[in-house]
Formats: sequence, C-alpha cells, structure tokens
Amino acid sequence: MNHIPVNRIDKKAIKAWRLNAFIFGLFWFAPAGVYILVTLNQGSFNTAIFLLFIVPALTVYLLTGFVYPKIRWQRWRYEVNEDAIDLYRGFIFKTRTVVPINRIQHVDTSQGPIYRKYSLSSVKVSTAATTHEIPALDDEMAADVRNKISQLVRQVKEDV
Repeated sequence: MNHIPVNRIDKKAIKAWRLNAFIFGLFWFAPAGVYILVTLNQGSFNTAIFLLFIVPALTVYLLTGFVYPKIRWQRWRYEVNEDAIDLYRGFIFKTRTVVPINRIQHVDTSQGPIYRKYSLSSVKVSTAATTHEIPALDDEMAADVRNKISQLVRQVKEDV
C-alpha cells in the first residue's frame, strides 16, 4: 500500500465546502458588525481597531471560502480493496489512514443540508476505536462504496 490511492471525492465538494465556509464564516463577523454599529452610533469609531481585527478576519474568511476547498478536494484520495480502506488527505500535514477490513464494525452514509443540496453524502466507517469518514461522494457512489465495504466485511467475518 505504498501507492497513493486513486479515487477522488466528487468535484461538487468544492461548492459544498465553499458554501459551508461562507455560512459559518459569517459568525466571525457578527461581533465586528455589532462593534461597528455601536461605535458609529456613539461617534467613537476607531479605524485602527477596525483594521486590526476586520482585515485579518476578512482575509481568513476569503481564503477558507475560495482557496482552501479546492486544495482540500485536490488532496483527498481514497481506495477500498479486499484488505483495507486507504484514506489520504491534507496539504500541509498529510495524513494517511489505513483501516483494515476485519476491524470495521459498521458503515454508514450521512448527509447534511448542504450536502443534500449538492446530492453528496459521506461514508463513515466505524471501528472499535474511532470513526473514519470519506466525505463528499455523489449519492450513488456513496451507496456503492458503503455496500462494497459492507460486503467485504461480511466476507472477512465468514472466513473467520
């Protein structure tokens, strides 16, 4: 298993992750908005404080909304075979997780409102220790991957 897995997650993940970043990023700006409204009404607006907090927050907001989702999609890979599930992800710190088929207890698919909008699902594989996730697969692909993993687990359990 020294080769990098070849399967990619769905490209619609970029749009879903962008939408998610923009929605939840707005919570970072709520305190700043309150600060601006209060200080403008009191006539004590401080440009230095505004620039010190808003400009970095806006920069991070735009990076996480535009740049990070595409890089994340480019780096996410997975592979399912008879022996294990191989997950490879990360762009600064790369993480490689190999989950042996015989350690898997159950497999689920899940879908939140943003994934549902883009017809995406995540496949979650649970072992005794933790849960591993393959995010943002097309709904049909997620069902196929879930069924394939389930079938492989059944075969391994029958052989024991």
